[in-house]
Amino acid sequence: MARVFLSLGSNMGDRLLCLRRAVASLRAMPDVLFVEASTLYRTEPWEAAPGARVEEADWYFNCVVAIETSLEPLALLERLHQVEATLGRVRGSGTPEDRRYEPRPLDLDILLYDDLVLSGSERLHVPHLFLHERRFVLRPLAELAPELEHPVLYQTIRELLDALEDDHRVTPAGLPPRWFEP
Repeated sequence: MARVFLSLGSNMGDRLLCLRRAVASLRAMPDVLFVEASTLYRTEPWEAAPGARVEEADWYFNCVVAIETSLEPLALLERLHQVEATLGRVRGSGTPEDRRYEPRPLDLDILLYDDLVLSGSERLHVPHLFLHERRFVLRPLAELAPELEHPVLYQTIRELLDALEDDHRVTPAGLPPRWFEP
C-alpha cells in the first residue's frame, strides 16, 4: 500500500464539522487506511496580501492527513472529488487557475503519493505543484513527516518549511490533538 499525504481545507460554513466529516469519509473509504491527522490550523487565505486584515469568517481551517491506500493516484483523486461533492463543494466553471481562490466548504488535495512523481496530466500533479510554497501545507505536513524528502526538490519537509518565504499566518485552531473525532 502507498503512503499518501492529503491536504484538507475549508473556509465556508461550519469548517470544523466539514473537516470532521471529510476525515470520517476517508476512514470509511474502501481501500484506504486512515493513519493520522495533523493539528488543525486557522490559516489566512492565500489570496490575501500577507498582513492584510481579513475577517476570521474568511480564514481557512487546514490540516494534513496521512493515509495508506491501494488505489492508484487518479482513482484516489476521483474518490476525493466524490467526498468534496458529497460535503457541498461545487466546482465553478473555467480553468483550475480561474477557480484557485474560490471559497469552498471542502478542498482535498493529494500532496505526496509515496515517492511518485506524476506530471503531464491537467487533473493531477504529484507532488502537488505548490506544496513547497505554502505554509498552510508545509507546517502541518512537517508535524507528520518532517524528514520525508520531496521527490523532486530533494529537500526534507522540515528544510522546505525552514526556507519558506510565505508570510501568511498559520496558527493552531486550539483544538485537542484528535480534533477529528466528534
